[in-house]
Amino acid sequence: MAIKKEKKVELVSGIDESLRASKSVVFVKFDKLKVADSNAFRKDMRAGGVGYTVAKKTLLKRALDAQKFDGVMPEMDGQIAIAYSTDDLATAREVYNFHKGHKENVQIVGGVFEGKYKNAVEMMSLATIPSREVLLSQLAYLLKSPIQRLAIGLNAVALKKG
Repeated sequence: MAIKKEKKVELVSGIDESLRASKSVVFVKFDKLKVADSNAFRKDMRAGGVGYTVAKKTLLKRALDAQKFDGVMPEMDGQIAIAYSTDDLATAREVYNFHKGHKENVQIVGGVFEGKYKNAVEMMSLATIPSREVLLSQLAYLLKSPIQRLAIGLNAVALKKG
């Protein structure tokens, strides 16, 4: 059944508003995804603060063209949805987390990060960046390590002389 022009304009404006409010967007290819899995995916997205919209590629392309992002839009074959968020990395990370359990059904095909189109490889690398807390703990360990080694060395010298 064809969508009327008014409904198309409404859909494009809704996607456009979502894109304007977002810092990052991920293009998600989903194929043969069961309804229960689709509902679980949407629930996971909402829990992570990520919006998720399925749209026709032509309507999605209109909304993306209106944004004038830099670079070349990635090739989007099959059924495409967009995931978007105001958090830079949450969008890619949430989609990637679901992708790990449904590799044959859900794929990241590209996205928009910092106003530029990114391909699937670049979006996957963004998705695998550890969280802020993990990065801070790694930094603390790196800063602590030389001091700890110095203390062990000084202790060894003190035991040898004493």
